[in-house]
Amino acid sequence: MVDLNRRTLLASSAAAALGASVSGVASGAAADDEQTDGAPTVKGELKRFSSTAFGAEVTGPYVFDDGSLLYSLQHPSRDNAGEYDRAGIGYFSGFSFEFDGTNDDFEELAAPEAQAERERVRGAEGEYTFLAREQDPINGGTERLGVAQTPDGWDLTRDNFAGTQYGDAGYNPDCNQFVATDGARTEGYLFTNWENSPGNVSRIPISQDDDGEWHADLDAAINLANTDAMRAIGGTRINCYGDLSPWGTMLSSEENYAHTRVSLTATVGDVVDAGTGKGRIGGCQFWNRPNPSSIQSAIDEYYGDEAWYVQGYWALTGVEFLAYYLGAERVDQSAPPYADGADQQNTTDPISDVYPNPYRYGYHLDIREPTAETPQPVKYYVMGRAAWEAPDVQQNKKTVYECSDGDSKGVYKFEAERPIHSYQDPMDVEGTLYAPKVTNADAARGGSPAEVDLELEWWPLGRATNAEVESWIAEYDDVTQADYLAAHSSWERGEEVTEAVLEEADREVVENGNANYVSNENIVEWAEQWSATDPNNVDDDLRKVPFLETRAAAKEIGATIEFNKAEGVDSVDKATPGDYVYFAISELNDDMADETGDLGLDRVDGGVVYRGTLEPDYNVSTLEPVIVGPDASDPADVADDSLINIDNLLVMEDGRVLCCEDADQFGRSYSNDCLYVFRDRDTARRQG
Repeated sequence: MVDLNRRTLLASSAAAALGASVSGVASGAAADDEQTDGAPTVKGELKRFSSTAFGAEVTGPYVFDDGSLLYSLQHPSRDNAGEYDRAGIGYFSGFSFEFDGTNDDFEELAAPEAQAERERVRGAEGEYTFLAREQDPINGGTERLGVAQTPDGWDLTRDNFAGTQYGDAGYNPDCNQFVATDGARTEGYLFTNWENSPGNVSRIPISQDDDGEWHADLDAAINLANTDAMRAIGGTRINCYGDLSPWGTMLSSEENYAHTRVSLTATVGDVVDAGTGKGRIGGCQFWNRPNPSSIQSAIDEYYGDEAWYVQGYWALTGVEFLAYYLGAERVDQSAPPYADGADQQNTTDPISDVYPNPYRYGYHLDIREPTAETPQPVKYYVMGRAAWEAPDVQQNKKTVYECSDGDSKGVYKFEAERPIHSYQDPMDVEGTLYAPKVTNADAARGGSPAEVDLELEWWPLGRATNAEVESWIAEYDDVTQADYLAAHSSWERGEEVTEAVLEEADREVVENGNANYVSNENIVEWAEQWSATDPNNVDDDLRKVPFLETRAAAKEIGATIEFNKAEGVDSVDKATPGDYVYFAISELNDDMADETGDLGLDRVDGGVVYRGTLEPDYNVSTLEPVIVGPDASDPADVADDSLINIDNLLVMEDGRVLCCEDADQFGRSYSNDCLYVFRDRDTARRQG
């Protein structure tokens, strides 16, 4: 059972590193999976609007003021026919949502049947029309769309650099947000996330003509990654979904899976109590290791039958490319190719001049001054560090709900002291970071996710300013791969890095943690001093812990950090108390459906969409299930028309919810992700 679980995890993780779907990270999904009552269930109406091309996710949905719909075609199969073998951004020409609160503005799209239908983007209405494609020439031909460059202008692709890369450059467009520059809102800039490492956000001028068609000016488009302003904050990595802020800027979320300090259900306290990280240590402890993403194969070799899944190891791909983005000199990576000749291995020669600080990645990025010649990006370090899928900023402009993607992760809340946009300097933003605690765990255990509401308390982890957290992060700048070897082995600079040296260093990190960064003992000591009534009454040098090691800190105090792939959170623009916030949990299994945590619900691999009602202070204290996906064992006549592995969410102005899939397919008769439109029955009642 353990080996099967681990193989499942590794296979899906490797696919993710190549830009493929990252769903299916949970263990043991089998055809004989016991049926769960109420799976699938929809408390309202769910209609399929689109199916995307084979191999691609539906990502980055955006609905313009006139109701026209746009989304990204992310990592389609290279074998698709015609124009659908390349990633891109497109809209549905000839169709607009009517915003009347009904689902009558389109006829439901049938499931794809013929091969030709499965290899293209289909819509219930309109024709999917590309605005831009991966690696299109932009900015007067000096750049390629979605492709980050080194400071001296080299494209960061495997054509120019050997080593690991997190998805092909430009292959993973995700979130799209439109910032208008005219009163009619028919002209402006389209900001798009690129889910790679180094990460990227592009800005494309677009406009709508009198016939309702949208056009892109690629010659005037730019990659923000290649601006001095972005490079000055260290750049980004794995820019996933995001939001349009109430103050009119693009919020881009860094889905930094490589933040995991401990694997799956383990805690740092477990490591300290055992006196070793063996069986528990996670990927981020190997961040500054030479060739970091090969740590899993190294652990397999060192520990044999006692090896474990190093959670997040696969997301260490592309960290060396990030170093080159920051200006590191290329190390000798002239190792022979893999057996299939598809790639080149990294050597273990250390990068010793410039290397990214792990604590600078895993945040929400605000693109301030979006219409200026050079927009000014700022990261909200004070909102915590995680594998952020998205934020949802409420109308009070102080409350932010956040969701972190991956196994045994969390949903979080940030509460600013005053409206975020009111701070003249965004580095002065001050507030409190919260983690959830499910308070009805006993009642929930063993219940169907379709029938159990989750009651929440929000535990404060700490309060700080954005500048304070950045100052704590800066303590760990300038740590290189050479420092990893020097701190954890007998190796000295200038000596050859042998396999024996690397093993010595790796084993030391497994046993005692990475000495270059926040220590295990710091996290445990912080947790011992922490209390929910006075979370800031900790030693001053420990205040950094919940902001730099958010997941590890929250787990250590017993918060409910066991959601599996929290993939989306959104509410209607200008939501007020009484309106709904929707939370997408792509899979309900593993830590949510076993005996290790608070929940212990019946397993539903297809996932759940929860709904929370905004209270007068914009708090959410109850999560109600409104969509429950199918079991893994459900046949095609059930799975074909069910929402599977919910990813991005977008709540339209009439309250309907666009639901995007990052699906594991299960018993479906087709292997395409789809976009559904959900009409919540309670929203419909309120609208009359």
